Amino acid sequence: MATMESLIGLVNRIQQACTVLGDHGGEGSLWEALPSVAVVGGQSSGKSSVLESVVGRDFLPRGSGIVTRRPLVLQLHKTEDGKPEYAEFLHAPRKKFSDFAAVRKEIQDETDRITGKTKSISNIPIQLSIYSPNVVNLTLIDLPGLTKVAVEGQPDSIVEDIENMVHSYVDKPNSIILAISPANQDIATSDAIKLAREVDPSGERTFGVVTKLDLMDKGTNALDVLEGRSYRLQHPWVGIVNRSQADINKNVDMIAARRKEMEYFETSTDYSHLAHKMGSEYLAKLLSQHLETVIRQRIPSIIALINKTIDELNAELDHLGRPIGSEGGAQLFTILDMCRAFDRVFREHLDGGRPGGDRIYGVFDNQLPAALKKLPFDRHLSLQNVRKVVSEADGYQPHLIAPEQGYRRLIDSSLGYFKGPAEASVDAVHLVLKDLVRKSIGETEELKRFPSLQADIAAAAGEALERFREDSRKTIIRMVDMESSYLTVEFFRKLPTEPEKSSSATPSSNTERYSDSHFRRIGSNVSAYVGMVCDTLNNSIPKAVVHCQVREAKRSLLNRFYAQLGRKEKEQLGAMLDEDPGLMEKREGLAKKLELYKKARDEIDSVAWKRE
Repeated sequence: MATMESLIGLVNRIQQACTVLGDHGGEGSLWEALPSVAVVGGQSSGKSSVLESVVGRDFLPRGSGIVTRRPLVLQLHKTEDGKPEYAEFLHAPRKKFSDFAAVRKEIQDETDRITGKTKSISNIPIQLSIYSPNVVNLTLIDLPGLTKVAVEGQPDSIVEDIENMVHSYVDKPNSIILAISPANQDIATSDAIKLAREVDPSGERTFGVVTKLDLMDKGTNALDVLEGRSYRLQHPWVGIVNRSQADINKNVDMIAARRKEMEYFETSTDYSHLAHKMGSEYLAKLLSQHLETVIRQRIPSIIALINKTIDELNAELDHLGRPIGSEGGAQLFTILDMCRAFDRVFREHLDGGRPGGDRIYGVFDNQLPAALKKLPFDRHLSLQNVRKVVSEADGYQPHLIAPEQGYRRLIDSSLGYFKGPAEASVDAVHLVLKDLVRKSIGETEELKRFPSLQADIAAAAGEALERFREDSRKTIIRMVDMESSYLTVEFFRKLPTEPEKSSSATPSSNTERYSDSHFRRIGSNVSAYVGMVCDTLNNSIPKAVVHCQVREAKRSLLNRFYAQLGRKEKEQLGAMLDEDPGLMEKREGLAKKLELYKKARDEIDSVAWKRE
């Protein structure tokens, strides 16, 4: 079995390391699982004197009103006899305080640093470690004294603020409550006992302390409280005799004050039979023994929490990505692995595993047909324009049978309108692909730690998409031009061959040589032919766009980038793997926590079952 000193001292060190790493106070944290002693009491209940008696040093600020305005996490470390006493603050880790008057000043200064020279409070703790042969291994948390009313200079919410702060510590199931009550106050009205009753109604976690026994009126005593008749707890009540104000003014040594306290109990007619269970030394040993017992009982749950947290930290580190080796081969492998991960996400968007690819179908199913319907064929093939184009095509020699040149001009100029919707489809799909590249980079978890590589992949993908767009644009323009280059012969063979003569006896010009119905028929025939081509292009443009852009994006989006990677030097590859400083800091913090938890598990395992 572990000794008290080794087990509690280990817990102290773990709690201190947790605080350094910011891993304290949160639900499910290791700090939360490790037991400690929360010291609660009303203002002027003697809390400070009790703590100083336990430590054996005069080191706490004194004064009227709220003196403790920030939680003080006090970790006591027992050292070998003859070793010098000293104190260390977490906020000043390289500075050892051997003058405890300087410790008092540092507590005051550090409190003022956060709260200012006001009477407000802060829940940011001060962490103080004291190393001395005159203490037992113990963690005590000194909390602001409970109060009932706000005084001048205090915010109106001070009463509620203090209660909330105290509750944040004593509500924890692993917290041991040290409830301080002055003997010259009715225990029924004790702020500390009232609070303890609320959070620990069975009294399993509460140790009651009665202070100022020497200040009670003559003929009265606190035996009903100390012997558990007034209010029963599962642990014994302990009486304390604080230093008098005269002793404080004379700077009476705390060790001498302890002896004087024991003399009081041993010679008291009221308390002599309880003298062996009274005093600050007994209280410190009692708390240390109980804390050791609680720690030992909690070891299985603490180890389970540590193992669970280690698994979570490992998973998060895997999610963030482990550190990259400095060798060029390792860097190239990492970059290629990141690119493959991005490519998987990009393909999932296109193939339907992730949203976005359906927008390409929307271009073909909605945007392209709508654009084709809006083409100005009604105006272009109006009677007036048909007559104008056909007549101009005939020149001085009117057509003899069918106005072939007029047909060709009308059809050629009509088909030119298809280039606009075709190119718009190319551009629309290009924008969708660009957006999917952007989304895929953002959704590729492995890439999040490498902003430079993200930018390089985005640039390479953007260049590739531009090439695909240009190839696609050339292809669909060529398709439209092909429709103009060779007209479908069967269409013309079905056209009527005789033009309808105008009823006018003496036509004055070429435009009057044929009737309106003749030109309407030409316009109708051209419209039918253009409609046939429109249906063809409505089907073939999507095929060309998918072939030239979507298919190539899936097959070879980063091919040129891969070729360029093989020619890069190690320094260039390293620059591409320049991580986001925030992620590097986060990984470093997680790695330190992981190391802390692993070390804590190993040390608890080894210490908890060590034989004395």
